[in-house]
Amino acid sequence: MSDLVPVSEIIAPGVPRTTEDAVLELQRESESQHLARTDVTGLLAAGFVAVALGALLLPGQRPLSLAALATSLAAYAIASRVEVEFPGFVALPTEAVFVAMWFVLPVRMLPLVVCLGMLLGKLPDVVRHQLPPDRLALTIANCWFSVGPTLVLYVAATRGAQWDDLPVYAAALAAQFALDSASTFVLARAVVPLSLRSHVRSMLSAYGFDTVLAPLGLLAAFPAARHPEALLLLLPMVLVVSRVATERQEKNDKVLELKNAYQGTSYLLGDMIEADDAYTGSHSRDVVELVLAVAGRLGLDAGEQRLAEFTALLHDVGKIRIPPEIINKPGPLDDEERELMNAHTILGQEMLERAGGLLGEVGPLVRSCHEHWDGNGYPDGLAGEDIPLGARVVCTCDAWSAMTTDRPYRRALSHEAAVAELRSCAGTQFDPRVVDALLAVLDV
Repeated sequence: MSDLVPVSEIIAPGVPRTTEDAVLELQRESESQHLARTDVTGLLAAGFVAVALGALLLPGQRPLSLAALATSLAAYAIASRVEVEFPGFVALPTEAVFVAMWFVLPVRMLPLVVCLGMLLGKLPDVVRHQLPPDRLALTIANCWFSVGPTLVLYVAATRGAQWDDLPVYAAALAAQFALDSASTFVLARAVVPLSLRSHVRSMLSAYGFDTVLAPLGLLAAFPAARHPEALLLLLPMVLVVSRVATERQEKNDKVLELKNAYQGTSYLLGDMIEADDAYTGSHSRDVVELVLAVAGRLGLDAGEQRLAEFTALLHDVGKIRIPPEIINKPGPLDDEERELMNAHTILGQEMLERAGGLLGEVGPLVRSCHEHWDGNGYPDGLAGEDIPLGARVVCTCDAWSAMTTDRPYRRALSHEAAVAELRSCAGTQFDPRVVDALLAVLDV
């Protein structure tokens, strides 16, 4: 089972957090915050409650055992407390318990019991003020998955766990995934632009997790059908998953810590630039916003986006070693000054490669940020696809920011003039594909 965490916050105005570490960071932040959007979430939660209560009016196919109800609630609540952290969602080891519940409870009660079990699992966090009460609406809205198996099993009129009914169980699992995809897509789409295809692709890890656990629930269902307490036999599996979840969280902690250390270093270097050149310091941070948006538009993976982000932060770092009187000269540079200024990309690469690690990987991209698509850039005269894509993205976004910002020697261009300049330089200075992505991000 998956618990959706809609990614509605942003690193900077207009730029979604798209890298995996940024999504993880946001995910952790959002868990203790009030819901950003309550309309769609509230509507889905209310709709689910209506369906879950309405299902109770269906004719019963199996008598209710209070022992089965109590055991199901307890086992499901305990399992729901274990969260395996993935970017954009957390996987819960509740699937095995849920599948076993198919055969120990009246099928019409499954949605309501699942919802109550989820709420019971969240209760300690609410009591300890670690979870805002309004986020329980998201918990309820995430229970729509339980309606799919309920419909399939009720229509099929299953009578206990039987190997002959495996096709029915497979159909119930497929219905679960279909309804879960639909409901979580509606939740996510309310706060971020997202295609159904990309959403389903991102949820495949959670569905794979559930598919692995489902057979355990079916095996537990055979003894649990007569003795509901057998559901508790699944708790050792929950403990094992809990250990895996802890190790994964510790790994994610280290990834975020390292990422924040690199980012802190990058911003420190940016502050050093800003001390000598206020334009360059703030300009670098403005470029980061555009670069992340364009990189996401171009479909760069998380690693490529991370490199592009740090390249955007550090593309001017070599200017630390350029005399301030050249950087802040109010008029055009002479040939000697221009040659020295153009060396800042090489100086930046040298500085970053001495630092090593991720910063060292960024060095070659920083070096290539002023290369041109037609080969007339500097310092190496690279052309076309020989220029790293991340550097091409930074080059285009850097130029847009420069054109639309006041400089010591000229005023900013108008928005229309800057767009016209971008288009006229596509295929010469800039990669046309990157220009198209930037214009799409700018909505022009």
